[in-house]
Amino acid sequence: MKKANVYFIPLNRKPSDGEVCDCSAKLLEQILRSEQIALESELALKVHFGESGNRTYIRPGCYDGILELLEQRHISASFIETSVLYGGNRRNAECHKKLAKDHGFTKLPVVIADGIAGEDSSLVPIQGGKHFQTCALGKGFEAYKQLLVLSHFKGHGLAGFGGAIKQLSMGFASKGGKMAMHMGIQPTLMNFLCVKCGLCAKRCQVDAIHIEPKGSGKKSWIDHNKCLGCGACYSACRRHAISILSWKGICNMLFRKSDFREKLVEYALAAHQGRRNIYLNFAMNITKGCDCEPRPMLTAVPDIGIFASTDPVAVDTACYDACASTGLKFKGVEQLAYAEKIGLGTRQYDLITLN
Repeated sequence: MKKANVYFIPLNRKPSDGEVCDCSAKLLEQILRSEQIALESELALKVHFGESGNRTYIRPGCYDGILELLEQRHISASFIETSVLYGGNRRNAECHKKLAKDHGFTKLPVVIADGIAGEDSSLVPIQGGKHFQTCALGKGFEAYKQLLVLSHFKGHGLAGFGGAIKQLSMGFASKGGKMAMHMGIQPTLMNFLCVKCGLCAKRCQVDAIHIEPKGSGKKSWIDHNKCLGCGACYSACRRHAISILSWKGICNMLFRKSDFREKLVEYALAAHQGRRNIYLNFAMNITKGCDCEPRPMLTAVPDIGIFASTDPVAVDTACYDACASTGLKFKGVEQLAYAEKIGLGTRQYDLITLN
């Protein structure tokens, strides 16, 4: 397999947001020129707004140079994200947009790609995966042929580390897709909470939900022979009558981490295929935990730099190797080999350092 180019600007000390801003814009210009990439007239910047209480997510000022470059080229751009599976300030579109504003992401419109409550999804087919044949991505991503995937490279409790692959997978997945990756189960309908409004059945793309008429005395149910486990019904139900909790799901999440990491890779493939994305990984403020954790965290190693590529596997591998060279070896490295195996990208790269 041909090596991928990974462009790199080192940051050997605590840089200001302005310095990071200049370096990221320089990297983007370089990759556009060297890889002969034309930008779409409309694109989205996939970012992470940080959880409330977190202090080490990549701040919006670090992206200002990229925004200026896009403005100069008359590119229409938006920040784009999806809602999380758990509670908190990113659980739905309204709360998520407020958090983005509070954290300073105000220079572009904010799009929450999976709808008001994480219920809007597109089923994207993939080939070569062990766990999924289709992946439930936020429907709002359908509007974009190209994205700038801007990722903070850091640790993660289940994935081992998070970079471009995790940004593509958890970051693009609808709430149901996140459920499928985390727990690998099919939902059940709790009739004692159900008011038979039929909203879940309307959201189901494979007609797996059967709502019995009010007053019939019959129980409504989900046909698990049809159910894809996409979670659209779970996201849509306003009465919390759809349950995703089971011992099987909890055990899958806690004890089958290698499966979880493979599922991340398969969802990343669904988000990457058919698009001409550009990936920038910010290896700075490197913590052992994720930006989703609502607490301040200490950095594990000094800042390393910013990496850019058109290949998400190569850019994550370069970041992983750079961290390993400092003595910080994250878990989860097997996902890179699996990503190469199913055709997401290559672990072989040429590192091109810019002055």
